[in-house]
Formats: sequence, structure tokens, C-alpha cells
Amino acid sequence: MKVAIFGRFYNEATNVSVETLFNYLLKKDVDAYIETEFFNLIKNESPNIKDYASFKTFNTLDTSFDFLVSVGGDGTILRAITFVKDIDIPIIGVNTGRLGFLATIQVNAIEQAIQNIIDGHYKISERSLLSIETTPKNDDITSLNFALNEVAVSRKNTTSMITVETYLDGEFLTSYWSDGLIVSTPTGSTGYSLSCGGPVITPGTNSFVLTPIAPHNLSARPLIIPDSTEIQLKVNGREENHLVSLDSRIATLDNGTLIKIKKANFKIKMIDLLDESFLDTLRKKLLWGEDKRN
Repeated sequence: MKVAIFGRFYNEATNVSVETLFNYLLKKDVDAYIETEFFNLIKNESPNIKDYASFKTFNTLDTSFDFLVSVGGDGTILRAITFVKDIDIPIIGVNTGRLGFLATIQVNAIEQAIQNIIDGHYKISERSLLSIETTPKNDDITSLNFALNEVAVSRKNTTSMITVETYLDGEFLTSYWSDGLIVSTPTGSTGYSLSCGGPVITPGTNSFVLTPIAPHNLSARPLIIPDSTEIQLKVNGREENHLVSLDSRIATLDNGTLIKIKKANFKIKMIDLLDESFLDTLRKKLLWGEDKRN
């Protein structure tokens, strides 16, 4: 079995997770590869963990890998998909971050989780992504033009509102006077969109949601649309530029740039252990079970 390991940051929880993970992979004689920058981070931040030295490193992935373990929070998984792209490597996340809707494996459950995967005791959850094209083209976007959580446009270098002219399949919807607009997948519905008042959407739903950011159109509300819809955006405002973000990656666009957003032609595979479910995660992470009447 060939496994890729990816991480971005290092804290006390990361140290324990890495040590536990590495020891178990070695015990099971798994062929493990660590992403090069994460390998160097471990070497600098935790020199007492010696077992990493026997692992190989990777800069890119190919279809020979069985799965990828992301060590961090949800943001680390979002960065991991830039390595996985469209080559169908399943991802599982060890949570050393905070909330963890995607990275659901707690530190004390690492060994059992890895054993379950080795034994085939898991299921695959396929997650839709967004793809983006701009006219004129932007080099920062062209190379990695997809997002698992959301694509968002927002103001830059100003406290003034921007206007986001919005079309759905070529038909005019509205112009949002706001700080920006989020186009979210079901996976991203528990992220930025949720914090701006958007709905929670279960992962298998064939929908996207448009969520305005601090709209001055007081009647503007989040809108759920079929994921077959092509969305076209054009931003104007007092400044000459605005921002577009693809998950955690940000680029600057000139006002008036035509932004086309649609469903990507591939999906990301997430590993779900059999004792987990999205509804269970909702109860735990959003504290829905804390109601004393339950």
C-alpha cells in the first residue's frame, strides 16, 4: 500500500499526530511518502521524530498512490486537492485544526482509522468542485482553476461596496451591491458561505449556492441553484481591481473581467469511515446535540 502524507503547519497536536501516524504506518509496512515542504517542516520543528527519515518525499502525485492523509484542518485538505487534482486519489484528514468538517479523524483515533482503511472498512464520498475561467485570462488562475469549497469575489483596497453583476445560464439575475459574492459547493456550504448566512447543504446534493457578502440590497438572500448552471460575474466599483478567491488561493482581477464559473469535470474523493456520517459531524461541530431537551 502506497500512501501520501501532506501538512502545512506545525503545533503540539501536529507533533503527536505525526508521531502516531508514522509509527503505525511503519508497523504496518506501508510505503509512505511525505510532501517535500512538510518533510522539511517536520525536520526543523520536531527533530526528535526520527521515523520520518525512512520515508520518501513527493512534489507531485500520480495514480500509484492508494490514498492521501492530510494532517491539519480543513484548510490543509483544501490545499491538498491542488496535489490530487483529477487523479482520483482518496483523501482522509487528521484534525489538528479547529472545527474540522472535512478533517474528521481525531488524534486518539488515528491508528484505528488507518487500520480501517487498510481493511477496506470505509466508503467514498465524492465531492463536486467549481471551475473558473476569466476573460481576459489570468495566469494565477489558469494553472489551478478549481475550488472544492467556494469561489468568491470581493473588494480590494477599499471600504466601498462593489457591484457584482450576475447572470445564470446567460440570463440576468441581479447586481449585488455588497462586499462580494460567494459561489459555494455543498462541501463549502459549512464554510465561508455559512458564516455569511448561507444554508447547510448535504454533500451529495446537486446544487450550488450564491451567498452575498454583507449586501446593501437588503432583500438579497442566499440562492440555491442546480449545479448544471453556468454562472457569469462581472465586478465594478470605485477601485480598478477586485479579488477572486478559490478556496485559500487569491488572485487580483481588473474590474470588468468576465468570470465564468461552472461545475468542474472531475470530483474529489473523500474517505468516510463507517462509524461516521455528515449528519453526525453536523451535530458535533455545530453543537446541535447540546440542546438539553435532547
